[in-house]
Amino acid sequence: MDQLALFFVLLLGALVSVPVGDRFRLPAPVLMTLLGVVLALLDFVPNVDIPPDLILPLLLPPLLYAAVRRTSWRQFAANVRPILLLAVALVFVTTVCVAAVAHAVVPGLPLAAAVALGALVAPPDPVAATAVAGQLGLPRRLVSILEGEGLFNDVTAIVLYHVAIAAAVSGTFSPWSAGLDLVLSGVVALAVGLALGWGANKLMDLLGDATLQIGLTLLVPYASYVLAEELHGSGVLAVLVTALFLAEYGTDADDVMTRLAGHTFWDIVDTLVTGVAFGLIGLELHNAVRTASGRWGEMLGWAALVVGVVVAVRLLWLLPATWLTKRLHAKRDYDEEVPMSWRETVVMWWSGMRGVASVALALAVPLKTDSGAAFPDRDEIVFIAFGVIMATLVLQGLTLPWLVKRLGVRADSEREKEFEKQLAVRAAKAAKRRLKEIEAVEDLPEDLSEQMLRRAFEIGVRISPEMGEEERRGAHRQRVRRLKRVRRIQGELLSAARHEVLAARSEPGADPEVVDRVLRHLDVRSLR
Repeated sequence: MDQLALFFVLLLGALVSVPVGDRFRLPAPVLMTLLGVVLALLDFVPNVDIPPDLILPLLLPPLLYAAVRRTSWRQFAANVRPILLLAVALVFVTTVCVAAVAHAVVPGLPLAAAVALGALVAPPDPVAATAVAGQLGLPRRLVSILEGEGLFNDVTAIVLYHVAIAAAVSGTFSPWSAGLDLVLSGVVALAVGLALGWGANKLMDLLGDATLQIGLTLLVPYASYVLAEELHGSGVLAVLVTALFLAEYGTDADDVMTRLAGHTFWDIVDTLVTGVAFGLIGLELHNAVRTASGRWGEMLGWAALVVGVVVAVRLLWLLPATWLTKRLHAKRDYDEEVPMSWRETVVMWWSGMRGVASVALALAVPLKTDSGAAFPDRDEIVFIAFGVIMATLVLQGLTLPWLVKRLGVRADSEREKEFEKQLAVRAAKAAKRRLKEIEAVEDLPEDLSEQMLRRAFEIGVRISPEMGEEERRGAHRQRVRRLKRVRRIQGELLSAARHEVLAARSEPGADPEVVDRVLRHLDVRSLR
């Protein structure tokens, strides 16, 4: 098996792991990691030959962009306090605690190298957390916090990592210089993210075609990451800012085709890249195994100790941080997503899995310092890092569904239904207001006006059938039954039309492009 064949095996595994995970109630990223471990143990499977400095630029931009599409700037702004406590403060605290313990127990490990180890194992993986949380039906407030933490903690951890590596390689460290680098990295990332977001938004209008616009959304995250890194900024933060800008300002309410096709496209990208990323984590296990070289007992002990520190620090930080956030939340006049019980706090604690970023940073530790000497204790750092990754990702990932079920943490479905109903009412009222505006300037026949009024009401009923109870209680059930019957019959009519048009594709003299264009028209009608 060569590298290309291995890549396609990972792509196939990424697709198959989704239904398998759904069937057995297991997270797909964890299954892909286990697949990577199995492949790494097979003699005929080659070692992965990807330069460590390319892992983050290749995998992280599309994963971050896909994750940001599921959220909004308003959600981040509302949850800024818990996000800062987890994504910034907790990363600092974890880095310091891991560095202190590693420096004390690993003989000869310099403090700068210990800080680098702490920084690379500090950030929970955003993809693993959101993928697992999404499958378990957790409350939206927990998913929001996990998404926000996962998206922003890489920024803090990567900057800390680079500062520590620079100090270990050069042998010098300046707190003022490190602080200035941190600030400048954020400023550059914000500038690049906003500039590329604005430019991409303008270019979207120029391209016009849905295919070209979606292709641009694939290029923009990479461009944002690479440009920010070239200017010594945070590539991760730049991608987040660009994605949030486009999510806020790059959405045209009437551009139905781009929105539907874009949603499908990014679901596919997210599934494939996530699977490959976690498959690589398992495949890279051989690097950690090779570094042990007969010192299994000693190095496993160090790794277990660091795992204990990482897990314990997260719990000890979450308990007071959650209490403080809830106290402050009670004084606010708008909703902020915070854990509402100790059960939800425990689920948040156990969701702190490490993943792609930690692997890439561990493998990117330099081989030599500026003086030409070997990087101090690089083998030990890589082994401990993989111990933390495998322990948190596999152990916590496999047991999290059991823990969630045991604690009875579930999404508030009634709240979601109520919000859906409110949106349905707002949509129907907006349609009615627009109809009145049209009637004010156009002379509509009475029967057409009544028909359009019914259509406006049906817009809301199709979103949430329960909304009819408030406006037309008596006719609600009958109208819903009739609407379902109409939609069923209309679906069968459109299905017959699609089969006929598709059959024409194989007829002599048929133009496939014309057939496909008609099929797209029927497909769009079927979604209405």
